[in-house]
Amino acid sequence: MTQAIAFIFLILFTIMMVLVGVYASKKSKTMEGFLLGGRNIGPWISAFAYGTSYFSAVIFIGYAGNTGWQVGIGGIWIGLGNAIIGCLFAWLLLARRTRIMTHTLKSSTMPEFFESRYQSKNMKVYTALIIFVFLVPYCATVYKGLGYLFSQIFPVFGAHGDVVCMLIIAVLTAIYLVLGGYVATVMTDFIQGIIMLVGVVVMVAVVVSNPVVGGFAEGFSKLRAIDPQYVSITGGNMWSFLLMNILLTSIGTWGLPQMIHKYYAIDDERNIHKAAVVSTVFATVIGVGAYVVGAFAKLYLNNQLPDGGNYDAVIPQMLMQALSGNIFTNIVLSVILLLVLSASMSTLSSIVLTSSSAIAVDLMPVVYSKYNKTKQMILMRILCFLFIAASFVFASFKIAFIMQLMSFSWGVVAGCFIGPYIWGLYSRKITRAGAWAGMLAGIVVVGGGTLYFTFTCAEGPAAGFKIASNLSQNMGVCAMAVSLVITPVVSLFTKQLPAEHLDQTFTQIRAK
Repeated sequence: MTQAIAFIFLILFTIMMVLVGVYASKKSKTMEGFLLGGRNIGPWISAFAYGTSYFSAVIFIGYAGNTGWQVGIGGIWIGLGNAIIGCLFAWLLLARRTRIMTHTLKSSTMPEFFESRYQSKNMKVYTALIIFVFLVPYCATVYKGLGYLFSQIFPVFGAHGDVVCMLIIAVLTAIYLVLGGYVATVMTDFIQGIIMLVGVVVMVAVVVSNPVVGGFAEGFSKLRAIDPQYVSITGGNMWSFLLMNILLTSIGTWGLPQMIHKYYAIDDERNIHKAAVVSTVFATVIGVGAYVVGAFAKLYLNNQLPDGGNYDAVIPQMLMQALSGNIFTNIVLSVILLLVLSASMSTLSSIVLTSSSAIAVDLMPVVYSKYNKTKQMILMRILCFLFIAASFVFASFKIAFIMQLMSFSWGVVAGCFIGPYIWGLYSRKITRAGAWAGMLAGIVVVGGGTLYFTFTCAEGPAAGFKIASNLSQNMGVCAMAVSLVITPVVSLFTKQLPAEHLDQTFTQIRAK
């Protein structure tokens, strides 16, 4: 019965996504329409697009399971940090200047922004390559997160259940994204966002009210009996692990191109505050809800980590125990399946659009002089297919550390871009050399740190890479910090950009 109900929900969801793609295809005839929706996206749609791109299946399957198991209820600080720092502060501090400056510089992608802001075509190429290469593993984590839950709900597919699930995500996302571009993405994001909100509220209510937990008060008491640390609001002796995850997942969004892209497309600067509030409320419900559920996983699994120590299997097995049984709980489980599916597809489509544009819009015009707009639209759609396929193949490998894999990707991409991007919005004094120094931070810190731990470990490279994986959050935070510090420092000692260029870049911001 569980499989039948879930399958019906899945079919209805599929039909809805395809219809949206067909409808949106009428509004995606030009490159600006395909990439930015004509820069005419309202605050509610923009806010939901931002929130659904923020939270993929990784938060429910990877982060909530891992953090809930190791930290307990203190994990809710990650959700609150994501809401306040990653949404509210990000919108209020970055959105207005980004929208105005990208209009002034006529940039529709992050590589174009860097090229125009720092007058460097090489910087555009470098940025495009970083986006395309390092967002592939990020996409893989999106696939893998849902695959674990899908395999539990549909055991009929056996050992290949996760691959079948990933294929469904890939095909559905490819259909509506290639047909409708950014308009289809934000329309489906709005629908998927509503599903996510309903799903999280229902999931928390059912999980906490189950006799295994017995409500919040009894649940906290049971966790305290296992270890008082699990009810410590500061995370107990896991406070540093908690802090690194808050910083990486909250401040990291300030440098991720698929998140910044939402600022480009909002229709009016006066709507930014509304979008900030809506996205913050959305993130609070999703983030806090996910980590609350993760905190009680130990009670459902008798404090035994499943599958030989696989944190990614925690939430799927917990939900199957909590929600299998009668028709009501089966419906709830189906809603949660759609919740995680929605989270996965919305994030995947946003990343694919960003990555494909890095090649079609940013890289190809540099390396191919006869490139034209007609070829650009064709290549853009082809690349969307190829990127989804590449990330699907990558995800098909048996990688059981999706939280760490996403941290590697976030660390490199955010570490490369956050300094040059934020300082570039606010300061005329940032030089081309300073921006380059900041952009190299992600590669040097995360890549160098990973190589160091991998090849200096006395127990061998495999053990060393495991150490690097466990420290991926720390390296990502360090990369962002280095980028933010080194960008202005190098700019103090290097040649300034032409005054007339800076006047043109900042005039509209000051005028408004």
